[in-house]
Amino acid sequence: MAEATDRTASPPPSPGAPPHRSIRSYVRREGRITEAQQQALATWSQRFCIGPSAEPFDFNAIFGRDAERYLEVGCGAGEVLIALASEHPENDYLGVEVYRPGLGRLLRGLAERKLKNIRILCGDAPSLIEYQVSDQSLAGVYVFFPDPWPKKRHHKRRLMRPDFVALLRRKLCSHARVFLATDWEDYAQHIVQVMDEDGGFVNLAGRAVYAPRPRWRPLTRYEQRAHARGHRIREILYALA
Repeated sequence: MAEATDRTASPPPSPGAPPHRSIRSYVRREGRITEAQQQALATWSQRFCIGPSAEPFDFNAIFGRDAERYLEVGCGAGEVLIALASEHPENDYLGVEVYRPGLGRLLRGLAERKLKNIRILCGDAPSLIEYQVSDQSLAGVYVFFPDPWPKKRHHKRRLMRPDFVALLRRKLCSHARVFLATDWEDYAQHIVQVMDEDGGFVNLAGRAVYAPRPRWRPLTRYEQRAHARGHRIREILYALA
């Protein structure tokens, strides 16, 4: 996502738009953005990105149809979203992203493939999901390799906290699923603990058991780097009880 001054990638909040949370699960650590990525942001943001508004989004109007909808938090360059949207044109997909280099790559991919069933939400995921996504409107949520914030003093920044899990529970349809993956063991244990303590979800692999890797998820560049470092990937799969 762009900085607040870059209106091509992130329109300024409308009057009455939701405030951002004081503690965010990310900091801006963007690398160099290429000319091609900047061009993609300038050209395709208006087509594929939807910015903050004062009311929940009307996704039927945005997509022009009523369909099952899935949301990925931290979609990066969109490797997962593009694969799923291409394989399942009957579904609609939403991605949340804040980093401009990844967003630029994602927008280029969407334009090249002419995909019509993806939209990108630009901003802080918990705030956008809380205020812009209607309750009981999502068939599934993907959270793959969220920032682990490994230092104990930074754990408060972790995305998968009790308040966020409770928020997801409100936004999911009956029996919807939450797919998660991390290459940090202590974060995986934390996620399982928080999901179990919420009480509104069921671990589909069994209590305190990790799930097999889903065959449909493409091997992203981040996951390849994790394997190269010798990190074990822990898959976590929950369904709304």
